[in-house]
Amino acid sequence: MRHRNFRLYVWGQGISLIGNWMTRLATSWLVYRLTESALLLGYVAFAGQIVTFLCGPFAGVMVERMNRRKLLICTQVAAAVQSLALAALTLSGHIAIWEIFALALMQGVINAFDMPGRQSFLVQLVENKNDLLNAIAINSSMVNAARLVGPAIAGVLIGLVGEGMCFLFDGLSYFAVVASLCMMRLPTSAVRRKGGRMVEEIRDGWGFVSSSQTIRPLLLLIALVSLMGYPYMVLLPVFAAEVLHGGAHTLALLTTGTGIGALLSALSLLLRRSMDGLARMLLIAVIMLGGAMVLFGLSTWIVPSVVLMVFAGFGIVQIMAVSNTIIQTIVPEDKRARVMSYYTMSFFGMTPFGSLLAGYLAHRIGAPYTLVITGSVCLLGSVVFARSLPAIERQIRPMYQEMGLAGKRSKAE
Repeated sequence: MRHRNFRLYVWGQGISLIGNWMTRLATSWLVYRLTESALLLGYVAFAGQIVTFLCGPFAGVMVERMNRRKLLICTQVAAAVQSLALAALTLSGHIAIWEIFALALMQGVINAFDMPGRQSFLVQLVENKNDLLNAIAINSSMVNAARLVGPAIAGVLIGLVGEGMCFLFDGLSYFAVVASLCMMRLPTSAVRRKGGRMVEEIRDGWGFVSSSQTIRPLLLLIALVSLMGYPYMVLLPVFAAEVLHGGAHTLALLTTGTGIGALLSALSLLLRRSMDGLARMLLIAVIMLGGAMVLFGLSTWIVPSVVLMVFAGFGIVQIMAVSNTIIQTIVPEDKRARVMSYYTMSFFGMTPFGSLLAGYLAHRIGAPYTLVITGSVCLLGSVVFARSLPAIERQIRPMYQEMGLAGKRSKAE
């Protein structure tokens, strides 16, 4: 937090993220209220994220050619327009499911550029790689503090005045990010532009990712978790209404439980003094997430369900923040945006397929059995990842020692 630009980023993004989480919960509840269909919940999530997956490689190359701050200002203004349009339609009482689909597609295009841009911009704000783990942990803490506050506010607002006010707050909150970006003082050298043919740069980035014995298994693990693990969030409205027999407040409790676990996870990363053991934490986190999902699918009581969401949230953030940290610290600067675009594809790009699968399975066999199955797949994935773990640790340990990011080992070790 001693870096001025990073402080500005935290304050601006912190306000906006509260609005983002309000919109996520309000959108899920709005879709379910209009359709009462778990399948359509999956379709809307799919529509909002499939574009991110398809645009990922092209967006990564374009981000490397652009001024990151100007890019982020454009994406934030575009996202504000999207949320304000959603607010206007909802508050006027004329919102239809096809309009939600269309606006979700628009947000997907925005995210395709915003996410790799933001991930690669974060490194410019802290400058020193020794601070990168803490910076990513603070960013995760901020995201998940918003996950606590946003759904709680949204649950109250939906009950009192409906979903439209959540969308309105979100649309206005983006201008806090724009203001923080405009106030930053960045050196000219922080701006990198590249030329060359796009197809060649995409091929070069893919070759680097696919040949790396460290980055490749990490991206595959993220893809599995995004496909089978993360989409449990899509089904929370179904659990709140049909399994736990509640309403918007019950949904807010479940989402808040996830946020508590995610915040605890991010805070645990803040306390780390070195990079040692990060890869092993990934294995533990996947086991924790898969086990929590299986047990949540079997639970019919609100208290154990919320507690299990705490464990699920802890696991999700450990997986995403730790893998992000490892990748950001070992990837060359000239390939950072392209690699982070593949990270975005693995995380946000696979989620739409998982959302669609979760919605379909919930429609066919019910939401509880769906989570038991997808959670079990995550547990099987942890077994496969465990076989790659020794090789990953052998490769990243020398890199961290060279950069001064590893802890000291005893002579016996």
